[in-house]
Amino acid sequence: MSQKKKIKISELDFNNIGSWPQQAKIVFCVLLAALIMTVAWFALISGKRDELVRLEGDEVKLRAAFEEEQGKAANLEPLRQQLAQMEQVLQQMLRQLPSKTEMPDLIVDISQTALSSGLSNDLFKPMGEIPREFYAEKPIQLRMVGNYHQFGAFVSGVASLPRVVILTMHDISLKPKDRGGITRAGALELSGTVKTYRYLDENEMPRVEPAAKGGKKKAKKKGAK
Repeated sequence: MSQKKKIKISELDFNNIGSWPQQAKIVFCVLLAALIMTVAWFALISGKRDELVRLEGDEVKLRAAFEEEQGKAANLEPLRQQLAQMEQVLQQMLRQLPSKTEMPDLIVDISQTALSSGLSNDLFKPMGEIPREFYAEKPIQLRMVGNYHQFGAFVSGVASLPRVVILTMHDISLKPKDRGGITRAGALELSGTVKTYRYLDENEMPRVEPAAKGGKKKAKKKGAK
């Protein structure tokens, strides 16, 4: 029986691979193929795998964002209906406020209510109106003197006026009344600014909107300079 001759690597001539035995060539080709596959894995496939993981994460985020937007779109029509109902309620509430023609009488009613409650009107000065989007503010500078019960009667009297009257207080101070260094027992002085409100008529609203637009245009021109 013939024995196969063992091949030693030291006996192989790497400068002349064609002269190698057939078995050595096969082993060399297998090792070379494995080396090429390993290099290809780290150079190409491994990088693509990381990119695939990243893309899968992006897909999850995009799917979640799509489902959220889809849910919003499904609720859009009910939200529009709810907004329309809220606008109707707002208009009804605004209509309960005094109108332009009722405002002068209302100012007089507030002043008379203070006097009938026993308060002393040291100052009651209505200021110019400030138009807003749907309503107008009417600031009133005042200084009243009285006791707790009289102020309570005044608030109750204003609340019982025929029209809905909203009074908001700004920079109001309430302190004991001091006259000539002598403090009157139980006397309080309320001073500051209150605001009452009225709704804007339909023919008044267009006057407010162009003013607002003009202000925006002026602001843009200043910014361009």
